[in-house]
Amino acid sequence: MKKKLTAALALALCLTLTGCGAAGEWGGYAPDSTMGEGGFADLQQGGNYSYNSVIEAEFKETSAAPSSYFSLDRNTANYAQVRSQLNAGRKIAGDSVRIEELVNYFDYAYPAPEEGEIAVSSYLSDCPWAEGHKIATFGIRTQEAKLDAACNNYTFLIDISGSMAARVCDGLTALDLVKEGIYTLVGGLGGNDRVSIVVYASGVGVKLEPTLATEEGKKEILRVVEDLRADGSTNGEGGLQLAYRCAEKYYAEDGNNRVILLSDGDFNVGMSSVDSLKRLISEKAETGVFLTVVGVGMGNMRDDIMETLALAGNGNYAYLDTPLEAKKVFGSELAGTLFTVAKDAKAGVTFDPAAVASYRILGYDMKLMSEEDFNDPGKDAGELGSNLTVTVMYELVPTERFTGTAATAEIRYKSVDGIDKTVSSALSCENSGGDDQAFAACVAEFGLVLRNSEYRGKASLDAVLSRLDALGDYVSGDEFRAEFRGLVARAKQQ
Repeated sequence: MKKKLTAALALALCLTLTGCGAAGEWGGYAPDSTMGEGGFADLQQGGNYSYNSVIEAEFKETSAAPSSYFSLDRNTANYAQVRSQLNAGRKIAGDSVRIEELVNYFDYAYPAPEEGEIAVSSYLSDCPWAEGHKIATFGIRTQEAKLDAACNNYTFLIDISGSMAARVCDGLTALDLVKEGIYTLVGGLGGNDRVSIVVYASGVGVKLEPTLATEEGKKEILRVVEDLRADGSTNGEGGLQLAYRCAEKYYAEDGNNRVILLSDGDFNVGMSSVDSLKRLISEKAETGVFLTVVGVGMGNMRDDIMETLALAGNGNYAYLDTPLEAKKVFGSELAGTLFTVAKDAKAGVTFDPAAVASYRILGYDMKLMSEEDFNDPGKDAGELGSNLTVTVMYELVPTERFTGTAATAEIRYKSVDGIDKTVSSALSCENSGGDDQAFAACVAEFGLVLRNSEYRGKASLDAVLSRLDALGDYVSGDEFRAEFRGLVARAKQQ
């Protein structure tokens, strides 16, 4: 029987797909913004810089509401957003900080599943910013898919409008970063994989018909990419329609079918409303072709639109702001970015009122769901890629009788074959956190300060820097963790 990947939308949306202003235009931040007490002041939105409002989860009394439910995914775009804004010397709006995306930017040494697609483990440690509180960390790792056995059908949909000529970093344009990402991805493809290239600006067109990624085929793919030039306005609607037609025409049964959209602009020609875009994406999800959206650039940021569509599609998204990030997304994390192993993933955490007086989840504020939806096997939820880690953190207020088992985490999902599965892990009241959990707490505290969160307690950038330095080689020996230490120091100076 033919196994057709069921509709899912693994949306790797970027920070924002900007409009078609003149190359090099920047804006949207008030130049006289100042630090608020204990954190960065929220900035008024200006120009097309716009974010969905994030209402942080409050503490819940365990006796009244012992369980917490949410959709699972692994988004990383927000970390790159924060990095870009700090590197540009800009203060950060509170709503632009999503703590779970900061934490999940990094990989952690959680145990891999011995069988099935997902493994979950649990850890407990002291809360650095609230004396007497605890941090519960649930670590998820997905199985590593055998990509060489898969048949991939990738349709690149590339924005070549004029704004893609804007300089992003180190003299490179947005289109340069797109090319860097594609070069990296093509290098990892096998001879059975097919690549098509569709471009859009004022008009749309097919630049490369489906081509096998043999050695000769790769040369042709890279030649077409290298020859791309940026010019014109943005016809995102036409590009999406053509790319889907191309992907569906060469659909790989039992394979991985994806449209990969790379752009810096919102869709200002054709469809302009969020509802229209949501309808298009929902309709195309029914075809069995996955959609990955990767954004570049820091122009007229419409993160609100991109985040809304990502949530509607239960997907994840990424953002390219440096060549290193392009290699990370399309190189070391290629399988996680483009190959789904678990669909409709959702989590439920139930706390024991005898051990936990109250709790609040750190992040995931826009992904919470009801108990009814959690128990509904037909409810659409998130998608998780191959060989990825996902981190979920809670701040706990323990009771005087804090002993035994504090909580149980249950993960429900479907395999790519549509089989319902469940895994769980019990959280002991004994401290068990190590370097991974200490580092994740540093990232979460960083987010609390940037958000100027009402729950930040004694959180400070000085405290984060001190604990990062105490981790020694764990931080300094990893380029991404070391970079994070530099971002914290930069934020402290602003």
